[in-house]
Amino acid sequence: MNSLFMFVLAMAGSSQQGGQGGNPIGALLPIILIFGIMYLLIFRPQAKKQKEHKKMLESVEKGDNIVTIGGIYGTVVGLKKDNTVMIVKIADNVKVEMTRSSIARKIVAEEEKN
Repeated sequence: MNSLFMFVLAMAGSSQQGGQGGNPIGALLPIILIFGIMYLLIFRPQAKKQKEHKKMLESVEKGDNIVTIGGIYGTVVGLKKDNTVMIVKIADNVKVEMTRSSIARKIVAEEEKN
């Protein structure tokens, strides 16, 4: 993609007359538009998703049903070390300790019915 972009810029520059100088803002306009589109399509939605995930992690408490990043379903049964380590029950008599950041999502009541 980078070589294609450089090719387009080279072609735009070669179309100008030899002795005339071009408008520097006109040459920078495509670059500015590309960065603007990248911000709107990539960076802004990703930042919003990270903010929502962080808010969800902070709201997890004892008794919540969760899914870990590895795909393990469990129930939070306890918290340790300033609420950064959680004790999660994944089966009868099986409890594991995991960090809060290893939670992918919290299961809400509507999802449990399905």
